[in-house]
Amino acid sequence: MSDLNEVGARDAWRCWLCDEPVDPEASVNADRGPSVDSGSASKGKKKIVGIERLAHRACNTQKGKIAAVVPWPAQLFVIDPAPIVAAVDRLARKGGQEVVARCPSQADAEEASVWLLDRLSRFAPDMTLTTQIDEGGGQYLIKLRAA
Repeated sequence: MSDLNEVGARDAWRCWLCDEPVDPEASVNADRGPSVDSGSASKGKKKIVGIERLAHRACNTQKGKIAAVVPWPAQLFVIDPAPIVAAVDRLARKGGQEVVARCPSQADAEEASVWLLDRLSRFAPDMTLTTQIDEGGGQYLIKLRAA
């Protein structure tokens, strides 16, 4: 297991689950204190065990009870957003592309696309992901692609 400070520094002291800052000085016993999540992830057809990511203690504990969820922020105007964790897992296993959201305007789609790529740079740092915005039927589709 890696040192908490090494994992924290690598993850810029942000929780991989809620994307909120983690206080490196907080007690590891506090709900908002730092902890290392030693979960597993998929890469191609292989299961990789031991992916260590920084999480709040409470977020890490909660993840053990229910499947991890990376929420889309309320300020983004997205319709039918795909569950981010499931979409990334499918792209890691199969590659290709997947529609992850619809937006009513190109500006909304661009804002959501920028947020998504920024969020995924911390959630799935080992994956190269890009987005593509396609217009169709009076809406804009955001596609997530595995490179």
